[in-house]
Amino acid sequence: MKIAILSRNKNLYSTRRLIEAGEKRGHEILLLDHMKCVLVIEAGKPHIYYRGKEITGIRAVIPRIGSSVTFYGAAVVRQFEMMRIFSAVESQALVRSRDKLRSLQILARAGIGMPKTAFANQTKDIDQLLLSIGGAPCVIKLLEGTQGIGVILAENSKAAKSVIEAFYELEANMLVQEFIKEARGADIRAFVVDGQIVGAMKRQAKEGEFRSNLHRGGSAQVIQLSAEERATALKAVKKLGLGIAGVDMLQSDRGPLVMEVNSSPGLEGIEGATGEDIAGKIIEYVERNEFNDNES
Repeated sequence: MKIAILSRNKNLYSTRRLIEAGEKRGHEILLLDHMKCVLVIEAGKPHIYYRGKEITGIRAVIPRIGSSVTFYGAAVVRQFEMMRIFSAVESQALVRSRDKLRSLQILARAGIGMPKTAFANQTKDIDQLLLSIGGAPCVIKLLEGTQGIGVILAENSKAAKSVIEAFYELEANMLVQEFIKEARGADIRAFVVDGQIVGAMKRQAKEGEFRSNLHRGGSAQVIQLSAEERATALKAVKKLGLGIAGVDMLQSDRGPLVMEVNSSPGLEGIEGATGEDIAGKIIEYVERNEFNDNES
């Protein structure tokens, strides 16, 4: 089977592992930089051109779309879908998950636990905004941030006000969330593929840091999820409609709290912590769906 991986950098660990896993299973892997794809929109005849040639023969795509290019990346995925080609992450689910506010609203409506979160556009009553999530300390997050960038812990109300006012001046969209002290700078990531948890790890922030992202120097170790944590992760992924996802949760006194559902989770940390062939499981997921499509 000919599988396209949509990635802008062939040297990224996740991209390399998907290529290796696909080729190991006898598939032809085509690496496409989605930002260099040309979409031809025509009634009944959608086409995609890459480096001057029409793309043909693709049976499935695996999107690895960065958050900064979500709009065009999702458009490319949508074009493949219009060509009746299976995508491991659907375009609509990709867009939905990248909108942090929208995704939290969807999860809240489904009754999924999460930190108390507030969002406001240029409110003058910052005291009330902070009060609504339990006051300081609190976490302030830019909606467009990734890998812990744009995430700030405000230790007290004065610091929180200063940060919020500064972001307002920059016209930056942000969320203000309660700080879960009992998590002690750690979170857990459940990696879900095709409705199954294929790996889980606990990430611990380095000393003096509250962000547990591995890109920020955090460490990771394999973890056995509780029944409640498993159920929460699977429900969150289902509600957002994602075939592949990393669900980040905090362990709190009131149960697991979902912070974010990542539609393009990295493989390096989870494979390193668990020793599992997660890339292979993603290829198997693609195989099952491509074969099912043939049978229908």
